[in-house]
Amino acid sequence: MFETIIEYFESINPVLAALYATLFTWFLTALGASFVFFFKTMNRVVLDGMLGFTGGVMVAASFWSLLAPAIEMSKGEGFVKVIPAAVGFLMGALFIFALDKTLPHLHINFKETEGIKSPWQRTTLLVLAITLHNIPEGLAVGVLFGGVAAGIPEASIAGAVTLAIGIGIQNFPEGIAVSMPLRRMGMSRTKSFMYGQSSALVEPIAGVLGAVAVMFFIPILPYALAFAAGAMIFVVVEEVIPETQQDKNTDIATLGFIGGFIVMMTLDVALG
Repeated sequence: MFETIIEYFESINPVLAALYATLFTWFLTALGASFVFFFKTMNRVVLDGMLGFTGGVMVAASFWSLLAPAIEMSKGEGFVKVIPAAVGFLMGALFIFALDKTLPHLHINFKETEGIKSPWQRTTLLVLAITLHNIPEGLAVGVLFGGVAAGIPEASIAGAVTLAIGIGIQNFPEGIAVSMPLRRMGMSRTKSFMYGQSSALVEPIAGVLGAVAVMFFIPILPYALAFAAGAMIFVVVEEVIPETQQDKNTDIATLGFIGGFIVMMTLDVALG
């Protein structure tokens, strides 16, 4: 079945492929958010474990799907070869850092808002926090498809599809992590679901933009891959891990992280 999917993606325009792949990652977010129709609350242990899993997938994807190919496709030897990856990684982290300081948002387990002061409601700030989280994920998928379109040997349809599958898997608990707190705050099931799924709508946008940018500016591909990796690692360290450490479930969250890392590593090596 995986071969059939790869053949289909190889037969269509890479930008369209990036759109379809990121629509898939959005769909799994919506699927997770739909749990709000069946449950009003979720055990905190389970939620922390799933958030840990999300972090593990993102860290593994950052190396296996993004940084390693970025270094491999860079020219030169030694320190010269790693410069594009190092620069791109730093720029990606600084990009999310800048958004984190300017865009008003509120993380799930924290009472204090971040970014500039805003009169926006708590629900909007929660959704913006996850939206911020999803920008580098969509960008990563789009950049890989753009690399395929540009004819870069180190970029493959299989690798891009595998990354989309991994991100989709970790988007499922993200959907739950947004919709459930909103439901607990008294919001209706339908509104909680709509807010939950909308947090990932930025992924198709970022995916298409990433693919188009790399197609037109081929030399930026190693920088763009590392940029997405740096953005994802910043999100994990600044947002995902701290959120799992607010209760007494740190061991569960850590095991979830290990599990997520193993799953993404296995997917990338076996399928990518």
